[in-house]
Formats: sequence, C-alpha cells, structure tokens
Amino acid sequence: MEEVEVPSYFLCPISMEVMRDPVTISTGITYDRENIEKWLFSCKHTTCPVTKQELQITDLTPNHNLRRLIQSWCTLNSCHGIQRIPTPKPQVHKTHVVKILNEAKKCPEMQLKCLRRLRSIAHANESNKKCLESAGVVDFLASMIKKREVALVEDSEFTKASDEALNILFHLNPSDEELKRFISQDEQFLDSLLHFLKCGNFQSRAYAIMLLKSAFNVADPAQLIGMKPENFKAIVGILNDKISQQATKAALKILVELCPWGRNRIKATENGAVLALIELLLDTKERRGCELILSILDHLCSCAEGRAELLSHGAGIAIVSKKILRVSHVASDKAVRILCSISKFSATSKVLQEMLQVGVVSKLCLVLQVDTSPKTKEKTKEILSLHSRVWRDSICIPSHLLSSYPS
Repeated sequence: MEEVEVPSYFLCPISMEVMRDPVTISTGITYDRENIEKWLFSCKHTTCPVTKQELQITDLTPNHNLRRLIQSWCTLNSCHGIQRIPTPKPQVHKTHVVKILNEAKKCPEMQLKCLRRLRSIAHANESNKKCLESAGVVDFLASMIKKREVALVEDSEFTKASDEALNILFHLNPSDEELKRFISQDEQFLDSLLHFLKCGNFQSRAYAIMLLKSAFNVADPAQLIGMKPENFKAIVGILNDKISQQATKAALKILVELCPWGRNRIKATENGAVLALIELLLDTKERRGCELILSILDHLCSCAEGRAELLSHGAGIAIVSKKILRVSHVASDKAVRILCSISKFSATSKVLQEMLQVGVVSKLCLVLQVDTSPKTKEKTKEILSLHSRVWRDSICIPSHLLSSYPS
C-alpha cells in the first residue's frame, strides 16, 4: 500500500502523531487534547512544551477548523487505508455537573444513577476531571464514602453508591491539600476507607488502600500512632489476598509509614504482618517491592514479638539472607540489619545453627569481600564477631570465605 505523507501541521508537537482532537493553549500552539492534558494535569507541568513559556491559565480551546481539515484529509486518503477521525464529544460544562450533583443530593434513590453519570464524565478526559473538581464533586464523593459504615446490607443500593463514589474519587486523584482537609476535619473519612478494606469487594479494597496511602502521607503523627489493631489486620489482608500489584505496593508503603510510630510494630506483628511479608518476599523479585518488605521487617524485628514471628517461619532467616547482594544496596543493608537484630537479641543455639546451615554466615563473609556500603560492612562485622566462637571454625563456611572472617 502506498504511503501517504502527513502534513506537518496535522501532527501533535508532543507525540508527532496525527491529532484527533486539536486544542490551542494560551501561547497559541495547538496540541492533541489527550497529549496536552497528560502534560499539564497528569505530569503537573506548568509550561508550554514548545515555547517553554509559563502558563498563567490552562484553558484548552478546541481548534475546530484544524479538526475539520484533518477529517477531510482522512476522507480524501481513505483509499490508502486511512480512517476518518470521529468528531470528539463536546466538553462537559460546570452547570451540567452541578445539576447532576443537586439531583443526587435531593433524591437519594437517584444517587447511584447520578454517580454512574459522574464516573462516565470523569473517565472521559482530564479536562472533565478538572470540571468535576471545580463543581464540588470531590467533597460530595467524600461525604458518600463516609456513609459507607452505616450501610448494613452489602448488596444494597447504598453500598453500591458508596463503591461508585470511591471509584470516582480515586480516579479524580485528590490533591494532598484536599486529603489533609478531609482527615483533619473528620476522622470518619479515614475510618471509612479502612472499612472498605474489611468489607469492600476486591476493586473497592484496591482503590481504598491506594487512597489510604496518599492520606497517610499527609496525616498527623497522632493519627498514625492511634491506628487500631483491626486496621492493621485489614492492611495485612491486602498483602495476603494479592489483589493487584498496585494495591500490594500501596499496603507496603502504608506499613513503612506506620511501623515507626508508637506501638504500631506490635500491632502489626500481632495481626500477621511478619508472616505475610515473608510469604510475599518469597515470591517477590521486583527491586522496590523487596526493599519495602525488608524495610518493614527491619522495623518489626526491632521488637521481640517481630523477631519471634520471623523465627517461627521456616523460611524467615533463609529468605532474608538470600536477598543480600541480589537486589540492591538498600535491600542488602536492611537484610543485614534484620539479621543483626536476630543475632543480638534472639540468638539461641538453635538459631545460630540454623544461620550456619542455611548459609547466612557464608553470605555475611561474602559481604565483607564485595562492594557494599560502610554501614552494611560494619553491621556485618558486628554479627560475625558477636558469635565467632560458634561460627568461626565451622565446616559450613567455605575456606575461600573464611579468610574474610573478622578477627
């Protein structure tokens, strides 16, 4: 088939593809709507990609004349396999969104239908999301989510409406300022998100854990310290159920945020966090995931309950040791710190023999021979020196590694 040369002014300056919905910004440059919305709203840029000028306003004006030219060109070249670009749907207006909101507030029986209309609008494009935010939709959605706990029947219209509200709020990606306002003005917002973790369907639980991760990033220390044990159980449940990679990573980041505060290490341990993390570590090869898991285990093993749980798992010591020198410097450092906690505070004769037999001591000797951080080497020497009487002359350590054993 003969190739057709595309006029350069039909191409978006960002993607260099034919524009489907050309819009012009305040600098006079025309872009494809999807590309410029991603640049401005998703990537948070504040400049024109071509001129690099700072944009005081981010209004997007449809370039109807250019769109018609592109559509006519597509029609003329249809014999070359070029399909006509459909006319884009008109952009939603704030008055239309306010009307839907008022209808939902006045007629509870219409809420689910109205929320589904709002979801359709939100999923269309980034400009629609901004329109929804300016109309006050975010506050309405938050109020719907806070009512979730009073819904007693899981298949009720009320519960379905709150699930829909959570879906929309997640995709609107509320700002840190909005989330901080929600959780500072009313603790029920956090409690409601946590309630979704316990009682929601898989999709709602995934949305809730990811919103929680963003909320905990801006939460006050008092809110982090005051976490209830049952909330840790709900977060650990996300790890056990492996709903999605995104949900798992969000749950890990939440535990990283929570574990340093108050008695949270004990609360997490008592609700199965250590065993869940070890099982996850056995299956995880991705670098960032391993680093997060080892970071949490490092926190949990700083308390006796956490160390006891790790030692109760048949693969606990072995999998932590295995990650040393295989993932990253960060992972190696965290793994060595965990082993140091075990060696200093939980080193029974049985534990010391296990560390020999599963290759922990040999791995630590290897750490001293390769390029690792000074802190990691220092911790490693501390472990090996602490139990040199038991380990130093063991036949379990290869001779080429024994030479690096600290005197």
